[in-house]
Amino acid sequence: MTVSASAPKATDPKVYDVEHQKFSSDTLPTNENEWVQRARRVAEILARDAAQRDIDNHSPVAEVSLLKSAGLLKVLGPHAYGGGGQSWEVGYKVIREVAKGDGSIGMLLGYHLLWSTTANVVGTDEQKDRIQKLIIENNYFVGGAVNPRDSDLSITSDGDEIVFDGFKNFNTGGVISDLTILEGVFEGTEDHIFSIVKTDQPGIEFLHNWDNVGLRLTESGGVKIKNIRVPWADAFGWDTSTKKPDPTILGVPFGTLLLPTIQLVFSNFYLGIALGAVDFATKYTVENTRAWPFGGDNKERPVDEFYILERYGNFSAHLRAAEALADRAGAQIAAVYADHGAARDVSARRRGEVAEWVASVKVVTTDVGLRVTSGVFETTGARATGRKVGLDRFWREIRTHTLHDPVAYKNRELGRFALLDEIPEPTWYT
Repeated sequence: MTVSASAPKATDPKVYDVEHQKFSSDTLPTNENEWVQRARRVAEILARDAAQRDIDNHSPVAEVSLLKSAGLLKVLGPHAYGGGGQSWEVGYKVIREVAKGDGSIGMLLGYHLLWSTTANVVGTDEQKDRIQKLIIENNYFVGGAVNPRDSDLSITSDGDEIVFDGFKNFNTGGVISDLTILEGVFEGTEDHIFSIVKTDQPGIEFLHNWDNVGLRLTESGGVKIKNIRVPWADAFGWDTSTKKPDPTILGVPFGTLLLPTIQLVFSNFYLGIALGAVDFATKYTVENTRAWPFGGDNKERPVDEFYILERYGNFSAHLRAAEALADRAGAQIAAVYADHGAARDVSARRRGEVAEWVASVKVVTTDVGLRVTSGVFETTGARATGRKVGLDRFWREIRTHTLHDPVAYKNRELGRFALLDEIPEPTWYT
């Protein structure tokens, strides 16, 4: 890995030494409730200085180390290799919980869980087992140089190897990763290849150009890829003898499940960020907001103000509904993997119906998340706009990522399903 001169400062894992020691003395959680409780502990730790971390914008080496010591990177991993053995239904709730404390770290965890299980969906059975063993036994954090919209990373064949060359505008988590998922287009075709490589090697140069308004610690900037060689045996789901995609893996609906799976990752960290915003705002309102003295029905305390009570009540109602919908969709995704993960035999119809549950959550969490994270200023007051308060980070985080792919297309997709009973055609964003 080439270190750019513009590389930012990194947070020091030593700041969490006490927490590391506590987590190292604990065994991994064994059920859903314990995993959510573990994630909640991590979120509480992260929330203590999240506002200052956002201002500093340092590379989150320490925060990823905290995810590692807490065991959260392993939640979906097989028991056989020391993983948590949980389903995506639990994984989504863990992501949501962490995002309450720090949206950037919740996003990093969500992307890691997707990239660390990529071979489970688009890889052979041998690749799936081998990659899971590698990641879980070493407690590796996985980033991803994946952006299928841009065909700017080309792949050529050289004997028993494929060679990646090119560029990716976005590479979430790569800077602080142990392994990186690479995705590009094979020469002379329109076929994409996914593979996994060690991040720390010559030929991977991070540009450190992620300086956006929100999710500032996700290290989602560009990366140059030069002459990265990978054995054909590590081309996920490809036949090494024919040098073509294996149709039994990549030519069936199961092979497209990465897309609804990651879309629900997005919605769960949106939801976590919105819940975190309300939690932060309620504490601020109780401790700092002053009652308005010119309303005609004056109150001594802000918590007795009608408009404040009405706003928090409305936020609570909509967030509860969004959580229920997200949980329902998470259960749907988990059931598809449980029912069809071994045989890869999910039908196009069931895959499409699950995708529409996921699209529904995306629409709702986008709308509710943006409204709640901007609305909390109405219940906290002008002083809450102070930079050091950090209340603005919640809106900035949701606003940044909800531009990832236009939610209007999810509305249209749902309309066609509701009106015409048409399931969506699998794409890189559906």
